[in-house]
Amino acid sequence: MIFSSDNWTGASSRVAEALLVAAGGHAPAYGADPVTQEVTAALSRFFEREVAAFFVATGTAANALALAHVSRPGGVVFCHSHAHIAADEAGAPEFLTGGARLAGIEGPGGKLVPEALGAAIARYPAEFVFHGQPMAVSISQLTEAGTAYAPEEIAALAAVALEAGLPLHMDGARFANAVAGLGCRPADVTWRAGVDMLSLGATKNGCFAAEAVVFFDPEKANGFEFQRKRAGHVFSKGRFVAAQFAAWLADDHWLDLARHANAAARALADGIERSQSARLALRPAGNEVFACLSVETHRRLQSAGARYYDWPAPALGVAEPDAGEVLVRLVTSFRTEDAEIEQFLGLLD
Repeated sequence: MIFSSDNWTGASSRVAEALLVAAGGHAPAYGADPVTQEVTAALSRFFEREVAAFFVATGTAANALALAHVSRPGGVVFCHSHAHIAADEAGAPEFLTGGARLAGIEGPGGKLVPEALGAAIARYPAEFVFHGQPMAVSISQLTEAGTAYAPEEIAALAAVALEAGLPLHMDGARFANAVAGLGCRPADVTWRAGVDMLSLGATKNGCFAAEAVVFFDPEKANGFEFQRKRAGHVFSKGRFVAAQFAAWLADDHWLDLARHANAAARALADGIERSQSARLALRPAGNEVFACLSVETHRRLQSAGARYYDWPAPALGVAEPDAGEVLVRLVTSFRTEDAEIEQFLGLLD
């Protein structure tokens, strides 16, 4: 019963096989190999327009380097108060941008709302030299609360960012789960809705280590390659990352993996809703389930080998657990089995 994180899960067999194929023979280094070129073309088809894509080692690097690319002296990035870039990346955005500040904004369910974003940006007027200078807006898809932005929600935020002259970045660590849950196309929640840059994560959804920074206007990617190299994220054998993305994208494998994880989360959530000793804090939009368990149930599950994390209520924008309860996060993956869910639910009252 492993529900700690989709980072705990291995890779799909298709991705593993693709790496074995890539391990043979010889190929040009530093991204000049045929597989890397093919994947860039595949990502353009995936997003239904020409894109520029750059592989990096981690999601943190993708986020920080994307923001570094649009950095300016005294820059301020507007994000949710509990966004991953603000809470879990050890100051990497500040480090790689050369000192940009993150302005956290509260919002329900881990989401920014246009009114709050506009008000936050207005506190940094360009002509007022005593404060920072607005630099970018960053949103997460899925959010840290496991919720998903619908296309119209993104478009509303993009309109605020555009009016302020700011690029809109998306942290897509669980992008596939969001798209699968929304039932839309990748383009619908990115460039069509006004997103300029995407940190596309495949590691949580079936790959070993496959992250990319995607620019929806290739001309605006000029100079990023140097930024990536200077930060130490150019792979000498880039074909091994490209091979993972190639297998992940082929025949909508990414979507099958995400749908499986999301379906497992829904089954888990449905069972929790029927329980007398647990209740949902939020309905899952993807593969993350947040629930309040009775302390007794929590201890019984842990003793039986269930693995998951406690979670702070403020990060979700929900009320604190009642006395005698603990708030937890349960994450499913493409490898979650029905038997795991049944065993977990069987331990609830």
